[in-house]
Parts: sequence; structure tokens; C-alpha cells
Amino acid sequence: MHPGGRPVVATVAAAAGAVRLLTGRGTGAGLLATAATAAFFREPRRVPPPRPGAVLAPADGTVALISEVVPPAELDLPREPVTRVSVFLSVLDVHVQRIPMHGRIRSVEYRPGAFLSADLDKASEDNERNALVLETQTGHLLGVVQIAGLLARRIRCDVRPGDEVAAGETYGLIRFGSRVDTYLPPGIAPEVSPGQRTVGGETVLADLAVEKDGPEKDGP
Repeated sequence: MHPGGRPVVATVAAAAGAVRLLTGRGTGAGLLATAATAAFFREPRRVPPPRPGAVLAPADGTVALISEVVPPAELDLPREPVTRVSVFLSVLDVHVQRIPMHGRIRSVEYRPGAFLSADLDKASEDNERNALVLETQTGHLLGVVQIAGLLARRIRCDVRPGDEVAAGETYGLIRFGSRVDTYLPPGIAPEVSPGQRTVGGETVLADLAVEKDGPEKDGP
């Protein structure tokens, strides 16, 4: 279980226990509610694939959108269109977020905002979000943005600028329905399609060694 979920699970369990003591009823419902809450905050072990140039999915979910857009200002990336891969997380998905590649955290920026449905395109700019820029070991810059959704009201990010991070490592959590956007470097094409399921820390979103409509590269 992710540490951010322990207080919530404890609160649900305590409430269920109080109801049982006061009414003598509700044992089954209380156990079910506690188990469901614990399942929401699960943090399963993942094994990243051995591909040095692979950009891994930062979250479990469904690829909702693949768009060519200018990155949001808080990422402080070059103001030119790049591929954005948006993964939508339902309330049934694992809700921890994972680092897509080995590297160093260059920046972390939180922005308050609305709580529109996370599967809408404008949620990337209008919703509450937390953006980080990862400088990979290959010298590329990746933007990863946690976006709160219609039911989400809490974003947690456990990394800071300067932190050295590993591919597949858990770095954050969004509670109750959300979305995570990944901004690929210029010229890099995605290896996933809309509607495809992703497994955080394992599914390959793109390969930095392969440019759009071009041959493999030897380096960044």
C-alpha cells in the first residue's frame, strides 16, 4: 500500500468500527469498505523492461488522447509542438505514478485549478495539476503532469528538483480518478494508441532511440 493511503484506510476502518460498536451492525459493510479503500491505494511491484531508450508509462490506465501540442508553461520546455500521451485512470486502476526513465528531476511545479472530467482535452490546462521535468540519462527532457479529475481532490508528489530517480520508481499519487500526461521530446513518436491499456512502470510509451519517420539513433 502507498503510504499516502494509510491514513485514509485507517479512517475508514475506524469509522466502520465505530458504527459496529454503536449499532451492533454493519460488520460486513465496514470490512468491504475498508478492503475497497485499501485496494485503491495498492502499490504493486513492477519490473521495467530492459530497453535503455524506453519511456515507460507513468500510470496504469487507458490511453485517452495522443496529441501534438505545445507543452504547458510550467514545464518550461521549448515552445514547440511535441507529442503528448494522456493516460486516464478510472477509480478501479492503480493510482500511484511512476518515473518513466532513469534520470534527475529538473523541476517540480504545482498549479491549482478546476476539477473537470480528466478525460477531456482541456483538463490538461484547466485542472489542478502537478508538473515535473525529468532530465534523462540520455540527455532528453521529459514532461510528466499529474492532473486531478472530477472526483480527485488530492495530488501527492514525493520528488524534488535535483533528486536522482529510477525508471519504474513510485513518485506520487492522485486520489479517486485522474489523468497523467507525458510530453515526449521533439521528433519522438509514441508506440501506443488511443484505447490501449497501460501498466505503469512496464508499458513502453515511446523509444527515444527512434525518431518519427526516421532511423534509429545512436544517442540523444
